[in-house]
Amino acid sequence: MKYFDIGVGKMEKQLKLFFEFLEEDKKLSSNTLQSYKRDLKQFRRYIEGCEVSYNKVDEEVMKNYIEYLEEIGKKPSTISRCIASIRSFYQYVLKKGKVKKDPTKNLQSPKVEKRVPCVLTSKEVELLLEQPKDIDLKGIRDKAMLEFAYATGMRVTEIISLDIDDINFKEGYVNCRKANKQRSIPLGKMSLKALKDYVDNARDILLKDDKEQALFVNVNGQRLTRQGFWKIIKFYKEQAHITKDITPHVLRHSFATHLLQNGADLKSIQTMLGHSDISSTQVYMQFQDEGIKNIYQKAHPRA
Repeated sequence: MKYFDIGVGKMEKQLKLFFEFLEEDKKLSSNTLQSYKRDLKQFRRYIEGCEVSYNKVDEEVMKNYIEYLEEIGKKPSTISRCIASIRSFYQYVLKKGKVKKDPTKNLQSPKVEKRVPCVLTSKEVELLLEQPKDIDLKGIRDKAMLEFAYATGMRVTEIISLDIDDINFKEGYVNCRKANKQRSIPLGKMSLKALKDYVDNARDILLKDDKEQALFVNVNGQRLTRQGFWKIIKFYKEQAHITKDITPHVLRHSFATHLLQNGADLKSIQTMLGHSDISSTQVYMQFQDEGIKNIYQKAHPRA
């Protein structure tokens, strides 16, 4: 048996251990874990084709791999993600003493242009939130969901993962738990009112099983899915005749932008969004109202 063949088996074993580490220790979501698996399995196939063992991969192999990804039409953002996945794997095996160096250490990821997030105006948000009518169970639920998404800026995965006990109706906030992190987000009057209406007058009727703890449930009484949430937003966007492509994430962008435009500080917005890095929050600075800039120009002695 060739040394290379032995190396293939060793990499398979290390990948299995790495994925277990990501799932059990890092507590990564299923979507993120699948992304790592796709990136690393594609990389493994590439180095197998080059007959290079994973512990013999060097910077030159990595540069060739990036060129290969570019040749097959991968976007810079996809290539950057692939490199990040590979780097995480090599940092893991380096700590375990399975390789002597990280071949990605000095590697430069392709520059990714930050896309400008799609943001709704206050009028468009108002129009969207007016669409669900609280005349039936679905309408009551949908109104509560849309108000909640805009009031909290939570990610769709976080919203559908919420249980009824995560809401503190008395104090007016929601506990958002993600992996081993937790943050509390205030609920505005409109959102709290719509949520109480849903919990008091619709949720129990929609439920088929009293043991179901999900906050938002579908018409079958089960926890709402990502796809379900997307379809609901798309339906009301069309009802409102809004031409922008609205997704749950657009409501998150709008939440952050409108807070900033109305005087909230960046650090507070970062906390509410659950961003680990302030640079992720700074993207919303470009949407600041001219009014804020004018106030600065007039008020700051060195403006």
